Amino acid sequence: MQKEEWLLCPICGNKTRLKIREDTELKNFPLFCPKCKQEVLISIKQFNMSVIKEPDAEPMNL
Repeated sequence: MQKEEWLLCPICGNKTRLKIREDTELKNFPLFCPKCKQEVLISIKQFNMSVIKEPDAEPMNL
């Protein structure tokens, strides 16, 4: 049987509405937390989560 874990919000630490398994791989996944109402881009491989920092948008010079 596959091991499963609840995906925790990297900001507030509460459970989200998603479960992941050992073989779950996510890349650039927008994770939304219903508790703190924040959305974060994450990547996951073998239960290791890393938060992806989005570069700030630069103003367009016309």
